[in-house]
Amino acid sequence: MPQTLTAVDLGASSGRVLVGRVGRDELRLTEVHRFANDPVRLPSGLHWNIAAIYQEILRGLAMAASHGPTSVGIDAWAVDYGLLDAGGALLGLPHHYRDDRTETVAATVVAEYGAAELYRANGLQFQPFNTMFQVAAARGSVALEGAATLLLIPDLLGYWLTGNVGAEVTNASTTGLLDVTTRQWSPQVAAAVGLNPDLLPALRRPGAVIGRPRPEVARATGLEHTSVTAVASHDTASAVAGVPAVDGEFGYVSCGTWSLAGLELPQPVTSEDARAANFTNELGVDGTTRFLRNIMGLWLLQESMRTWGLGSAELPGLLEEAAKAPPFVSLVDPSDPRFLPPGDMPDRIAAYCRETDQPVPADRAALVRCVLESLALGHRDALRRAAAIADRSVRTVHLVGGGARNALLCQWTADALGLPVVAGPVEATAVGNMLVQAQAHGVADDLAPLRRLVHETHNLCRYEPHGDRGAWDSAARRIGLE
Repeated sequence: MPQTLTAVDLGASSGRVLVGRVGRDELRLTEVHRFANDPVRLPSGLHWNIAAIYQEILRGLAMAASHGPTSVGIDAWAVDYGLLDAGGALLGLPHHYRDDRTETVAATVVAEYGAAELYRANGLQFQPFNTMFQVAAARGSVALEGAATLLLIPDLLGYWLTGNVGAEVTNASTTGLLDVTTRQWSPQVAAAVGLNPDLLPALRRPGAVIGRPRPEVARATGLEHTSVTAVASHDTASAVAGVPAVDGEFGYVSCGTWSLAGLELPQPVTSEDARAANFTNELGVDGTTRFLRNIMGLWLLQESMRTWGLGSAELPGLLEEAAKAPPFVSLVDPSDPRFLPPGDMPDRIAAYCRETDQPVPADRAALVRCVLESLALGHRDALRRAAAIADRSVRTVHLVGGGARNALLCQWTADALGLPVVAGPVEATAVGNMLVQAQAHGVADDLAPLRRLVHETHNLCRYEPHGDRGAWDSAARRIGLE
């Protein structure tokens, strides 16, 4: 029986609430509310304005109520968390993952634990903002000393909506605190970063019902007869769930502010080759593992445009000019840590080019071309290495998320890989959010028929590879990529 569902999809710069109708041959989504998600810089660092986010979610749910949804699911970015005291009160605003307080802490923790041992335990790519390193940076703080519970952002919002505490497992797998083999919290890793394991709540799987809205939430939204359902609450896990794959030999790129490029596997890969290549093993829907690498993504372009004072209306013109610019003049490794913090991105790209004896991009078009060609090479490197390490074949690459709108990036990713790229859906995260809810509420027994439904109901764009493959090979070698 078709279900009417609501997805709350939170990104690093904006959030939205969507209503969908999902059945065995029906999949329709309508956005009912969108809002800005602006971090705030305080003397204590960069934080999320979580109270404002929650207020906007309530507004969006009130708008969704007239559609009569049977379920609500929340997905958001990974790694960031809030701390609750014994009475359930939030102890300060959650830090933003781009805050710099973990820069030196992360390397110290890894050195003390042992890089190989830590990777065998949690299977995660080394990222200084992982939750475990944020916790290590907070050791001795008043908030951590006074905390009774640690909740990741979607779980915190689910707690505020229902009053029920838990940790959804796909997002828990991004923290570094979960044992990737047992899929349970690791007391050993928690102890290594000074975290009392009792702060980590019971795990729940995607599709578990969290609970009914609290009475005051029901009154504020009109959602008295709706359940809140745990989805794949890490937005990338939802995006991968929404990939319109119709066969098993596919790779994916979830492309937005970040690019997450990799494979869907039945089990984690924690070999030394995987660790050395800096791959992460995060959990997915239906017991799968997302074997992937985080790449800086369209953040490089977004920050460049912000520095230039340009908005989204100017992007088509920039892309048109970039397409005409000479190819492969300047390239960067998009995962270089210098590109992580907010700030003057064109200046940092120019500095990288000078340090690597490349021409500094001559104008905005040249810089945009540099960014997009570099991202295509980053996608190529991640997918080729993942396939080799996991001993898997890839015949098609699905590129989902906001980057699916960028025809240049899609075409150049196909050209770089020598594989067809299927772009779309743009709203894959919200789609995956709703697919998990639909599965939980009886529309399908597993994800496969729901993915076919996405393929049948969305306008997808296929990019065939063309051009000089050797030129891409030479470009990759210039920046040390596969």
